[in-house]
Amino acid sequence: MADSQSRRILLLSAYDAGSHRRWREQLAEHLKEHSWTVLSLPPRNFAWRNRGNALSWALGSREVLTDNYDCLLATSMTDLSALKGMAPGLASLPSIVYYHENQFAYPERFERKGGQNYMITNLYTALAADIAVFNSRYNRDSFLDGVEKLLDMVPDFIPAGVVDELKSRSVVVPVPLEARCYADHDSPSSDVPLTIVWNHRWEYDKAPERFFDALYDVSRRNGNFRLHVLGERFRECPEVFEEAKDKLSKHIDTWGFVEDAVEYRRILTTSDVVISTSLHEFQGVALLEAVAAGCVPLVPDRLAYMEYLPDSFRFPSYPEDPAAESAELSRRLLEMIQDPESVRTLEVPDLKHLSWTNLADTYRAIIDQVISC
Repeated sequence: MADSQSRRILLLSAYDAGSHRRWREQLAEHLKEHSWTVLSLPPRNFAWRNRGNALSWALGSREVLTDNYDCLLATSMTDLSALKGMAPGLASLPSIVYYHENQFAYPERFERKGGQNYMITNLYTALAADIAVFNSRYNRDSFLDGVEKLLDMVPDFIPAGVVDELKSRSVVVPVPLEARCYADHDSPSSDVPLTIVWNHRWEYDKAPERFFDALYDVSRRNGNFRLHVLGERFRECPEVFEEAKDKLSKHIDTWGFVEDAVEYRRILTTSDVVISTSLHEFQGVALLEAVAAGCVPLVPDRLAYMEYLPDSFRFPSYPEDPAAESAELSRRLLEMIQDPESVRTLEVPDLKHLSWTNLADTYRAIIDQVISC
């Protein structure tokens, strides 16, 4: 551990979804020398949470906000500019914002109503912070590109150099993986067919239709495989999941979210291939978990996947042509199914550089840097 003075840090998680909560809990766990005060809001009512978090905290948690801190660390859903206005004691506090995602790169067909308001909040929050940290280059670059396009649409009174200013105070540091994610892989025996994992949220931006269409095609061609469809399901769930559960029933070993962490790790360490067809992914921690457990990744050639997965693990990307992309995925899977043993001998990408062991000091350095400025 690098030498680091103990600091009092206020951490704000405005939309404390599972991955956000996991990140901030692990951050406090690995940087124990600091004293952490956490305010979080539940991940529901997205529109209100995005616009209302500053009000909720400024008037509902004023005593916490007015305590003495050395640094403020907020997730990107936080309306930091409004919060600093309503809680003036925070205005001069050294501030870091962490971008798990940005509202500029959300796929247009899934764009939320009022999307431009969310973009403005994202922008103002970055400008109200001393350092903006992004979990991938794709996240940072799509944010900066989105800001530039948004400002080009504004009629007047836009100062020069806004994007350059943001770029100068932006850094990339991924969400690290816990030590438990790195496990010895236990490949299925030679008589077991290719075993496939899909472990993403059951939502439209993960493009599950493309994945299932590929599997339908493989199944029609008498391709033999086993299937684990994992991941978290929400109230609004794409209808394709019910259809796929019926059409692929003879292949399914697991269907639905696995609550038990040990069982979840067991599935990952005994499966062959993890697949993504996502249209919206800024880092892809679920996929990274599977790769760290020894699964061979198979992903489209886009998003953050290009940063940490070599070409051989990516198939051609057709964001606007689902049928073409499903056909490419089907072709790759049919090749794998014909010779599962060759898949099992592939060397998966080494993700040790994404561990907390390797990244904790980077987080320490950023905190020290913003406080010393």
